[in-house]
Amino acid sequence: MVLGACASWALVTATVQDGRPEGVLLAILAVAAGYAAGRIGGALLPVAAPGAAALAGVALAVTLPRLGPDPDIVPPLGQAGATAALLTLSAGAACCAAWAAKAPGLRLALRLLAAGIAVTSAGLGSTTGLVACSAVLLCSLAAGKMPHRGLGIAGLALTTALVTGLTWAVAGRAVPDGLSASLEGQLTGHRLDLWHDALTLAQQDAALGVGPGRFGELSTTATSTLLSDGKPHSAPLQQAAEQGVVGVVLLAAAFCWVLFALWRAPRPTPVVLTAGAALTGLAAIASVGNALSFTTVSVGAGLLAGLATARPMPETSPSAASAARRTT
Repeated sequence: MVLGACASWALVTATVQDGRPEGVLLAILAVAAGYAAGRIGGALLPVAAPGAAALAGVALAVTLPRLGPDPDIVPPLGQAGATAALLTLSAGAACCAAWAAKAPGLRLALRLLAAGIAVTSAGLGSTTGLVACSAVLLCSLAAGKMPHRGLGIAGLALTTALVTGLTWAVAGRAVPDGLSASLEGQLTGHRLDLWHDALTLAQQDAALGVGPGRFGELSTTATSTLLSDGKPHSAPLQQAAEQGVVGVVLLAAAFCWVLFALWRAPRPTPVVLTAGAALTGLAAIASVGNALSFTTVSVGAGLLAGLATARPMPETSPSAASAARRTT
């Protein structure tokens, strides 16, 4: 229902504001397809499926320096955010596979894989990926000592809200000068100008926004840049600018639904909290970048959520199988 509402609202705003909803619809379809594949893979192969997903994510990040058709943009406004997000999801999948494994040797190997993904992030020059992957690995280790998942899920939701609120405050230039100068050094002034343009466009039409895909046409910063992908490099600000308040609410609802699904999932608590930490890392990266604009990242997010919420098939003992055959 949430994904359907997101797709419907994108079509409504595109119709009213003459926008282009294809990118939004493709992202929603990618998340849904990844989630379905994750539920199936997690049910049939609770260890092998996330392990294979982790290896596939690392392979994509290493072998495909360009994850999408967008033009080359001066870092860090290029595709570094997508690479960091993909590696973060891969580290989360490896840690989930480690908790699902029963053999101590296999569990250690999968955790070493997660640590290797963090090292790979450093080798690719992705500081954000190194920090996010390390945080996921540490959270995964700590999740093993947490008896109840509710507190952990609440902490992940609070972290996402704080990162989003800080992004919004920076865009509105409502932070102290010292902090603003420090963030400008890390994020670049060009990115902050894009955020300010997005907030300005959102204030002009808070109900409907300017329409999906139209930020690049109406942003003065984007139009004055020689190489621009036409995005504000912040998922919540892009939703606010192009789809208004309702778009932001639907984006938040989608993330809250994922956390709720993890909370109710039948998988062990360490698996659930590890996946939640990786998806929270993705949300933080998407708040300050354009990671969700890449189909591979959207598929990976849905895949990890599906793997962590899948209900593994019950194991049938030999005696039970023999009794079933006799009954048949």
